Amino acid sequence: MHPFLLFPSLLAYEQIAPFIIRVVLGFTLLYFGLRKMRGEGQSSGSNSYRYGLIEVIIAIFLIVGLYTQLAALINAIILIFKIGFKINEKKFLTDGVNYYVLLLAMAIALLFMGPGVLSFDLIL
Repeated sequence: MHPFLLFPSLLAYEQIAPFIIRVVLGFTLLYFGLRKMRGEGQSSGSNSYRYGLIEVIIAIFLIVGLYTQLAALINAIILIFKIGFKINEKKFLTDGVNYYVLLLAMAIALLFMGPGVLSFDLIL
């Protein structure tokens, strides 16, 4: 028995946490990727059609749980570059960058934890 855990019985469901992170990150990327593909926003850089397509593909892999760690790694690399560009623009720790940092934390967590329940990765 762990004296500092308020709900030790919930540890039996530890594989639900990566599932929740994976699905939320996937649907977030899907939403913004589809917006970029429709042309909402600028048409160059990280708002281009190609970049939106990459985000949609990564999102689909995350939602279904196929090659989750690879999708999380690619997403983390993209987010690191985005954060780096914001730092160069002197916009670090603004609202948009805080959002990127949270998405980066989610992607890195998936990289280490794996896909969780209800994923094709577990079947393979």
